[in-house]
Amino acid sequence: MAKTKTEYRCTECGWTTAKWVGQCTSCQAWGSVEELAGVSKTKPANISATRAAKPITQIEVAGEGQSPTGVGEFDRVLGGGLVDGAVVLLSGEPGVGKSTLLLEVAARLAKGGKKVLYVSAEESASQVSLRARRTGAESDNLYLATETELGGVLGQFESLKPELLLVDSVQTVFSGDIDGVPGMPAQVREVASNLIRVAKESSTPLVMVGHVTKDGSIAGPRTLEHLVDVVCHFEGDRQTSLRFIRTLKNRFGPTDEVGCFEMTGDGIVEVPDPSALFVSENSKGFSGSCMTITIEGRRALRAEIQALVVRSSTPQPRRVTNGVESSRVAMLLAVLERRAGVSVSDKDVYVSTVGGMKITEPAADLAIALAIASAASDKPVPKEIAAFGEISLSGEIRGVTNPKLRESEATRLGHKRTLGSTSGDLKAVIRLALS
Repeated sequence: MAKTKTEYRCTECGWTTAKWVGQCTSCQAWGSVEELAGVSKTKPANISATRAAKPITQIEVAGEGQSPTGVGEFDRVLGGGLVDGAVVLLSGEPGVGKSTLLLEVAARLAKGGKKVLYVSAEESASQVSLRARRTGAESDNLYLATETELGGVLGQFESLKPELLLVDSVQTVFSGDIDGVPGMPAQVREVASNLIRVAKESSTPLVMVGHVTKDGSIAGPRTLEHLVDVVCHFEGDRQTSLRFIRTLKNRFGPTDEVGCFEMTGDGIVEVPDPSALFVSENSKGFSGSCMTITIEGRRALRAEIQALVVRSSTPQPRRVTNGVESSRVAMLLAVLERRAGVSVSDKDVYVSTVGGMKITEPAADLAIALAIASAASDKPVPKEIAAFGEISLSGEIRGVTNPKLRESEATRLGHKRTLGSTSGDLKAVIRLALS
């Protein structure tokens, strides 16, 4: 007779403990630890010849690598396309365009001759069909089903046997074998596990849409991200039409790539060269503006940083940033005043990027400093200059990663001069740029 014991497991991350606790010590979630009664010690099973372990050199590889989806920017972040049996989780905030992107991917593959099954658990068939007509995503090979029960989704898959399965979304599908409403951690785990099992057994690529919580993390148990092969995050500012897709996890390719899209009235459009979106349309030079070349994944992008310096009317001058880190700007203001003689302690300083771009890498330090110095002296930085470099507390300009890629991108976009670590210290570079 098997010896049984009582264990407690966290429904969020799967952490187990011998006694009940109110807070999971692994993921810090409250009230997520539940009792698992009657856990038995599993005995070793008899392994058949077909299941016996084999040398890795004798394992047959299914498929021929990655198959492009037809959406170039999506293929970029996937590492070239979809792999047979791969499971992709696409997350993003509500209204950012996840379903529109998914429908575009489905339509491209369907028009290429592949049978695609699109399962919508959030919208009706007429709503999805209306969007498909508006965006030109109709095809006879694209099959649409509206199912909210796991059994119905699996039944549609077995009867149609598609070459690609898309589920929108995994949090709105429920299993009748599990207690709880759709979206609960146990439900999400059960639904995802069964869909992944079917995808792996049939070598069919699976793309699932995932909701996010208010803090930006993927809703449901943390184990969901461990079960899938690829985790992509779709992001963008609702005030602008620009959208980015980034890879957070990828078992088949790099995780530092980024794809760029633009939301239009006719659907989602790829932006293979987005550098023009992050600069102002004003052809005349004005003070408080400086161009930089930033690296997103393996792609070099041109960005414009603008600054405004005005006399403060309050005892505590304001520091407002948009698209750049406020702590980084505060440090640069101190370095500018102490090392370069740019007095801004009694002035309000506003720093922003153009086009809603977010820059986090320190390579943009020099461009931010030049924009602030230009605004403070009311002298414009020539449009022919592109600056990139990290600034230390001593005023030294340090080198950045991929300098050759940045310089070639600046040259391609018409910048005749680049300023960086080889141009001197901060004070000398400011004098050179504003002379």
